[in-house]
Amino acid sequence: MRVTWIQPEDLLRHELIQSAAEGKDIGAVSARWREAGGDLGVPEGGASPVAATPAQRRLASALLDELDAQIAPVRAEDPAELDALRASWSTPPALPTVSRERLADRIRGAWIGRAVGCLLGKPVEGVGRTGIREILEVTGRWPLDDFFTGRGLPADVAARHPWNRASRDTSLAENIDGMPEDDDLNYTMLALGLVEAHGRGLTTDNVARAWLAELPALRVFTAERAVYRDLLDGVDPCAAAATRNPYREWIGAQIRADLYGWLCPGDPHRAAELAWRDARLSHVRNGVYGALFVAAMAAAACVASDIESVLDAGLCVVPPHSRLARSITLARDLARRRVPHEDAVDQLYAAHAGLHWVHVLPNASAVALALAEGAGDFTRSICAAVSCGWDTDSNGATVGAVAGALAGASALPSRWTAPLHGRIASSLRGFDGATFDSLAARTLALVDA
Repeated sequence: MRVTWIQPEDLLRHELIQSAAEGKDIGAVSARWREAGGDLGVPEGGASPVAATPAQRRLASALLDELDAQIAPVRAEDPAELDALRASWSTPPALPTVSRERLADRIRGAWIGRAVGCLLGKPVEGVGRTGIREILEVTGRWPLDDFFTGRGLPADVAARHPWNRASRDTSLAENIDGMPEDDDLNYTMLALGLVEAHGRGLTTDNVARAWLAELPALRVFTAERAVYRDLLDGVDPCAAAATRNPYREWIGAQIRADLYGWLCPGDPHRAAELAWRDARLSHVRNGVYGALFVAAMAAAACVASDIESVLDAGLCVVPPHSRLARSITLARDLARRRVPHEDAVDQLYAAHAGLHWVHVLPNASAVALALAEGAGDFTRSICAAVSCGWDTDSNGATVGAVAGALAGASALPSRWTAPLHGRIASSLRGFDGATFDSLAARTLALVDA
């Protein structure tokens, strides 16, 4: 059996890219791997086109350790510890307060919106922007405005752009029956359970223990799978993010952060601090900043009246000279200048050329663009996010949660919400079959805890 995302030869290919981005010297390592006949290409999804020999696998392990041992140059624009991060934060925008009744509706809207956006993007995760557009155009459904369907899709197009195999049976319009399991929702529910168990003083160690106790190993991916392996190997939770984990600036932490914002309505800084304790388990630098960005937006979206305030709140906790700040600012500028959506996405792809489709930078830019273009309109926002490509279900979930909170559950279109039947599937203990009403009520109960 070959388990993806943790084979040494796969890790090394991604690590060479990540180490180079951090300013490490990769020349000697690259040369040794190449001389051994190792493959330096990175196929979609991270799978190896040719299995490594036992000797190559041993060498890849040794080279990974060499790269881990290198100390990357310290960059002032990339603070790591919480105190240094706080020092980089700016004052959040002035945010209003809302009634308890309105807050309850907004938190419920965030949960449902997150599920709808995730479900919209599930069948085309990994398909790519070109494939998404061809699927929609050939069936007369471009631009995206509804759940994907296989009805009327020509066989040659279906073969050229196959649906995500793991989710096509539960996420196409013709077979949706409740919200199917997805890691983008599992992490949100896990965070809910964490705060219920440990309160706002939860630690990175608490998060690590919850992963091992509650998450099936093959329900986690990229950085989370690498760190899961590290934890089982006895690596300290505060060191795991930088141990044989080339995915440390990918999207994983960004998809885990919403709940921390919902618990802190109107307080982006406090939400970001909670998200940091979770994110640092598996990510560093921009990978962590993505989680802070989303948590702060989630906190603002529960009370704000406009999307610009929400985006300002998110950006106020992102180190201002970081690569993530530049990606978000570029996306917002494109939206402000009313650059047509497809042209704007072209510019985002050009700015992030060479990065994996699960890397945090392009995905955060897609989130920012979709929210800014959508201007609070739920349908327009989630469809813009998914049509960008990259990590479609994760970006749809993040954008759906923000737009859903801004609107409130009572204002979400029934054509999006009805197929979910108010419930969600999960492999997490105690959460399978949970209703969005119960999840929202449990979240609201923690707001003042």
